Amino acid sequence: MKILVTGAGGLIGSETCRFYLERGAKVRGVDNNMRKYFFGKGGDTSNNISALKKEYKKFSNQAIDIRNRDAILNLFKNHGPFDLIIHTAAQPSHDWAAREPFTDFDVNANGTLNLLEAFRQHSPKGVFIFTSTNKVYGDNPNNAALIETKTRYDYAPKQTLLGVSSKGIDEQMSLDRCKHSLFGASKAAADIMVQEYGKYFGLKTGVFRGGCLTGPQHSAVELHGFLTYIVDCAFKKKPYKIFGYKGKQVRDHIHSIDVVRAFDCFFKNPKNGEVYNIGGTKQNSASILEVIEILKKDFGLELNYKYAGQNRIGDHICYYTNMSKFMKDYPGWKRTKSLKEIIREIVEKKRKN
Repeated sequence: MKILVTGAGGLIGSETCRFYLERGAKVRGVDNNMRKYFFGKGGDTSNNISALKKEYKKFSNQAIDIRNRDAILNLFKNHGPFDLIIHTAAQPSHDWAAREPFTDFDVNANGTLNLLEAFRQHSPKGVFIFTSTNKVYGDNPNNAALIETKTRYDYAPKQTLLGVSSKGIDEQMSLDRCKHSLFGASKAAADIMVQEYGKYFGLKTGVFRGGCLTGPQHSAVELHGFLTYIVDCAFKKKPYKIFGYKGKQVRDHIHSIDVVRAFDCFFKNPKNGEVYNIGGTKQNSASILEVIEILKKDFGLELNYKYAGQNRIGDHICYYTNMSKFMKDYPGWKRTKSLKEIIREIVEKKRKN
């Protein structure tokens, strides 16, 4: 089995590589460490690539920029056909996208189109999986009826907004008539194109709209990788900034291995241009204030934090994932890591290092 993973040095990419390498697959990575360009030294993923090369003979990586159309087409032509393509490479930050809109769109939208067309031409019998984002919904989730408690915002029992319920946000949530951030817009363009290659050309493509995908190998920075970054701040006694919403904004967290296991379910029973929300669901949701309390109470880590004014453009007040659709289609999948277990893994790796 031949597998191609873009963003192979990143959180989901490296987890994907290990998952399939452990099962005997031949895995080719595509990673030119643009995360270091986006976020500096803290975003450097080269250690993950080096570790994969060292541990697995069936892993190789090519430092191709996915914006380079000819290079991507030649990769598929010369090394395919691939049974599975998992596309995780991206510019992943709200704030960074506004600094270089051309770069953001070229990586997220045009880079995805390059991969899709190479897939159509040279691996049409394979499966293409795209890691999208819940930011394609823009700030529409903020139109949900909310309640405020001492430590968090949450969804009110009665809702009139399509796509939201006590279980969270499902795939019926609208992508239209809202503010996305440029990042959310570029990912939405890619998201729809992946769907179209499935629907129009009859290819096996799947879109996974993730929330906070996390794990101990995350090269987290202030602009991306909330859970690992907040633990890092607590360890290093580094000030942490809370942007808006009084620290009561809620996210759900899912471990990278559970994300990859969901990908594998789709790979074994693929569909044409299907879309799924993926996340930790309400059970793995927490506000920033609640995470701060967990770090203090369960791990003895005090966080030095301060409020830093307004929320980020397009940021969600409350978002946790309703995975009912995916779990109906793939009943063999279940989440294996609780929020506290995820935090424990991150903490233990910090302590080990």
